[in-house]
Amino acid sequence: MNFASAEPVSVESYMTSCRLCARDCGVNRMTGAGRCGETYEVRVARAALHMWEEPCISGTRGSGAIFFEGCPLGCVFCQNREISGGRGKAAIVSEDRFAQICLELQEKGANNINLVTPTHYIPQIVRGIALAGERGLHVPVVYNTSSVEKAESIRLLDGTVDIFLPDLKYFDSWLSAAWSRMPAYFSAASKAIEEMVRITGEPVFEETEQGPLMKRGTIVRHLVMPGHTADSKRVLEYLYRTYGDSIFISIMSQYTPMPGVGERYPELGRRVTKREYERVVDYALSLGIRNAYLQERGVAKESFIPAFDGEGV
Repeated sequence: MNFASAEPVSVESYMTSCRLCARDCGVNRMTGAGRCGETYEVRVARAALHMWEEPCISGTRGSGAIFFEGCPLGCVFCQNREISGGRGKAAIVSEDRFAQICLELQEKGANNINLVTPTHYIPQIVRGIALAGERGLHVPVVYNTSSVEKAESIRLLDGTVDIFLPDLKYFDSWLSAAWSRMPAYFSAASKAIEEMVRITGEPVFEETEQGPLMKRGTIVRHLVMPGHTADSKRVLEYLYRTYGDSIFISIMSQYTPMPGVGERYPELGRRVTKREYERVVDYALSLGIRNAYLQERGVAKESFIPAFDGEGV
């Protein structure tokens, strides 16, 4: 981790006309909420050891996951919708308290600090992690995102983040428009991921008693959706043709229909079948993808969604 010091990031300079993400809403978040549903105040719903990330992130001791409230993407099928809508249920966390939370997770044995849905708080995170570093934070920092940041926003994280864990949800603009109200999602996300890979470079692992743990690198996640294996194949082909073995790809089968989503979007009312997932995995193998994480069928359960009860905040 590099805490080399540049001038401290000014939160207000980014919040008065917020353009951190590709929504480009330009809202003054010092006085109101942006498209993400949040003001400048950092809200955290949970900070705890999390066992359900990729093995090189969670290991056996767990990832120190900090779940932020709000989200600039707003997928209709979101599994974390209890907090992603920016409803003000989470606790307001000061810069000092955020740094202390990071240190408390490290003290509990976390393999890393895992920032979940952090896009709309990038300036605050840069400041908070720097403060934690001054106080003794030494585990890697993971940035876990839906990938709607602008490339220039990702650049602010150079020297703060060690591991990027971005989604690449869609290739097809029709799907991203229908399910996330963002036709240009692929264009925005691919540019953001390009910047992430530039920052981290080739993956770096450390062999431990927990197995190999990632210390630096990028793992791109793709969630296979019911009825849309063709789009998954296009996502995987793009990633492998663009980055080869310089990234890892996590092919996820865990889509879980949340209550009511099937009534509004009938195509989203079921889980991915075993055959659908196998088709996508077989295609990945045919492309030559070997740096990959796969999921067992049993992970498509609501029990893998944590309780957003304020633990650790």
